[in-house]
Amino acid sequence: MAGANRNDFKLLEATLQSIPVARPKPTKRHPQHACLDKGYDFDEVRAVLHAYGFVAHSRSRGEEAKAKKKKRGHQARRWVVERTHSWFNRFRSILTRWCKKAANYQGMLCFVCGLTAYRAAGLFG
Repeated sequence: MAGANRNDFKLLEATLQSIPVARPKPTKRHPQHACLDKGYDFDEVRAVLHAYGFVAHSRSRGEEAKAKKKKRGHQARRWVVERTHSWFNRFRSILTRWCKKAANYQGMLCFVCGLTAYRAAGLFG
């Protein structure tokens, strides 16, 4: 967890270390893949992913625009992410971080994620 003014790629190694589910060992036949956006197009990111056994898939800057011109009809489904961010913004304590301790904010974030998933499953009726 870090402030909004910190680049995402700087938190990549900490994110990979905090994966709670044991992932299978990567092999030549079944490698592990990491799909990333343009914000992770750095040599440092590729080195970290290689050290953890991932094959990096990140588009270079400007490559996505060229691909969109070639392939029509395959639109990105970013609305799913934007919709979920909108649901999170309904909670005042997530929208503006009022907690001074990172553990309290992370606990509230986990609670909001669970409640949002519960609501999205349609179990409230």
